[in-house]
This record gives sequence, structure tokens and C-alpha cells, in this order.
Amino acid sequence: MILSECFVQSVKARHSDFTTSKEDRPLVVQFAASKGEDWAEATRLIAPYCDGVDLNCGCPQRWAMAKGYGACLIHKPELVADMIHQTRNTVTDSDFTVSIKIRLHKDYKHTVDFARQMEAAGASFITVHGRTQEQRGDPVCLEAIADIKSALQIPVIANGDIRSMDDAHQIQKITGVNGVMAARGMLENPAMYAGYKTTPLECVKDWVNIALSTGTHFTCFHHHLIYMMEKSLTRAERRYFNVLGSTSGVLTYLTEKYMV
Repeated sequence: MILSECFVQSVKARHSDFTTSKEDRPLVVQFAASKGEDWAEATRLIAPYCDGVDLNCGCPQRWAMAKGYGACLIHKPELVADMIHQTRNTVTDSDFTVSIKIRLHKDYKHTVDFARQMEAAGASFITVHGRTQEQRGDPVCLEAIADIKSALQIPVIANGDIRSMDDAHQIQKITGVNGVMAARGMLENPAMYAGYKTTPLECVKDWVNIALSTGTHFTCFHHHLIYMMEKSLTRAERRYFNVLGSTSGVLTYLTEKYMV
């Protein structure tokens, strides 16, 4: 989730917040925005390097909502519709997608109405996280996702509680959605969609090679490994690994433990 205002105003923010490569396609870049002109201008800058942009209308963190980002936007349908309209008009490529990710209203019938308005405004697809902004570990509401799917003509993507391919298939079967999106499940196991139950060692090796070859910042490099290796390390090993402070320290650890 890139802050569009910072992305527009600062070259440093653009360099630190977004990197990609020719092989990283298809690629959709998600922004946080509170004004249509910010998201539209950020899209203009990033469009040559991706296949679509997404507006985060689902982040429940207090700092985000206090700044007018994230989940608070589901209560501002006219603003979001205008943001979609402005951003859609920024890119002439008809294949370029302009999408949003949302959470549920307490009465999810309002979410159905909201989604219809966003479809009319020109959204390419909508991702629905099946919880309200107040909910965290509660089960996702599949009934709400199914109702939104049945109300729209554009694709609907389900998000929440997807930790395996079995979860993905089950949720798709119940809701009829066009696809699923996983966050924590993919962080913990990037090979999940390939059918693996836990992160295979080969995946760890691939990430190390990718990160080193592309100059990935240490924080990002280490952070992903913390997620990927969580289930393969003991508690004591996790405590040690999680506080390593350099790429060389991480590589030494991986070499000694896994011969990576």
C-alpha cells in the first residue's frame, strides 16, 4: 500500500516505495489515497511499469483512517466514485485496470450498494475482505461476499482466511467469486498456490537469489524470510533469527542451518 500523496510529491518516496522488473508481470500496484487528483497523478507516473492500480478502501489501521485512507472510504461512496473516475481517465490503455479493495459495512447490504456504485463509476474489479473494520480474527462473512458477487457484473475477488488451496477452493465454491486474494497466507508460504502446505526450502533459496540479484533492501529481505520460516524454526531459533541485523548475518545463518 503506497501513499499516493507522498509518491506524487517525492522522488525519494517513488524510489523507496516501488521497484519492479520486466518479469514482474502482470502487476497491480495498490495505493492509499484520500483525493482523486493524488491517485490519478500517482497512476499516471506508475502506469508504464504496471498493468493496473488498486485503491485501498479496506485498511483498518487507525493511523490510515485518521488520514482519510483505508476502510473509512467505504463510508464515502461519492468520493471513491470520483477517485475511480479521475484515475480511469488518466490512462488511455483500455486493458489497464482500476480496482478497489474494500471491507464490509456493519450492515453488508450497504456494501452491496457501495459496490454497485463503484462498478458504475468504472471499477474494473472489486476485492472484498469479508470483515468489518472493527473485526480482526472473526471468521469472514462468506454470505456477504456471495451477495456482492451476485449483484455485480464485474469480477469480484474474495479475501480473508485463505491459508491453503483447500481454503481457496472452498471459498470460491461457496461465494462464486472470480478469484481469491491471500495476504498472510502467501507471506507465510509463497508456494501456497502451487499446492504446498508449508514453504519449501527451494522457495527460500529462490527468494534469497531474487533479493540478492535485485538489491532488495535488507528490511524487506529479512521480513519476508521471517514469515516464510516461521513454521520451520523453533521458538528459540525464531527469536535469534528475527533480530539478525545484516544480510551477511542472515546468509550465514541460512548456510549453517540449510546449506542455502
